[in-house]
Amino acid sequence: MSSPVRYTPAIETPLPDETETIADINAAFDTILEKTSEDYGHAVRAVHAKAHAILEAEFVVDEGLPDELAQGLFAVPGAHRAWIRISTNAGDILPDAISLPRGIAIKVEDAEGARLAGAEGGAQDFILVNGPIFQAKTADKFLANLKLLAKTTDRLEGTKKVVSAALRGVHHAYAAVGLDAPAAVDTLGGAPNSEPLGETYYSATAFRFGDYIAKFSLAPLAPEMTALTGRTIDVAGREDAIREELRRELSAFDALWEFRVQLCHDLAKQPVEDASVEWDEEAFPFRRVALLRTRVQDSWEASRRSHVDEAMRFSVWTGLEAHRPLGNINRARRDTYRHSADFRAAFNACPYHEPSRVTV
Repeated sequence: MSSPVRYTPAIETPLPDETETIADINAAFDTILEKTSEDYGHAVRAVHAKAHAILEAEFVVDEGLPDELAQGLFAVPGAHRAWIRISTNAGDILPDAISLPRGIAIKVEDAEGARLAGAEGGAQDFILVNGPIFQAKTADKFLANLKLLAKTTDRLEGTKKVVSAALRGVHHAYAAVGLDAPAAVDTLGGAPNSEPLGETYYSATAFRFGDYIAKFSLAPLAPEMTALTGRTIDVAGREDAIREELRRELSAFDALWEFRVQLCHDLAKQPVEDASVEWDEEAFPFRRVALLRTRVQDSWEASRRSHVDEAMRFSVWTGLEAHRPLGNINRARRDTYRHSADFRAAFNACPYHEPSRVTV
């Protein structure tokens, strides 16, 4: 394999209309945020509003990494305290019968190094979903789907359940002939009701990786978790079935994932600006750089929920300059994530708090 591509700012090519697109995304988020906060009397996230588990964790950077992997947060081996939020992607809190893609957000404390502009505290955030690509090539294409989601936020719940069941049928029909369903099918409710602990998660978008460029992934490692890969959760008659299953599972065994990076070796085959292109894992394999583990705990414990779900924000732009988010989708996420978090903090009169860097 060729040497990994070295990072330079020149690898990004901003589009001329990005500012206007970001303003339109913020407006669509406002529609979601205003509707849900009016209904609930409490502001929730504009995406991934429904959490299924909140966990205290340990993020352990591997020893003896080769130079191309010992970058940024991963330059120094050792353990970091971390927090995990497992969720699904709608901006309203829906019954689990409406099946949607899964997400996992990780906040790793005591990330040493120069920080991104505006990144408070001392943590490095990673946000991943259970699919290797983003649903749209660029933010302006994503905006069309977001406007549709904004119009249907918190409306016609019964209809959504019927539509979700129909779209799951479409997803399975594609799978039966060996094809991947279009991303929009899963985003609008056709995703299988998969077991979150058995899923592999991906950053989908590209990031700076110190001197290089990479995508991130999180894969289950504990045997109790790999046994859940490919399984679905029976949600019949249970509005919060996923939360209930995770609470039962995570109180019975320690969870263990491996955190992996996929270095960019060919910008033509591994584009930075088009988040809808999958980077071929056979040609460019993911490589482990850390472990993420949780000990047996109550994954829906009230004080931890308050500390993490209410008082923390997760953003790809919270972290180190060495892991700068790259590409059009990530540039759009910078202001839109902040816009959503600011709305939530103001409405709930609960400023968000970033863990400070520990100094000795």
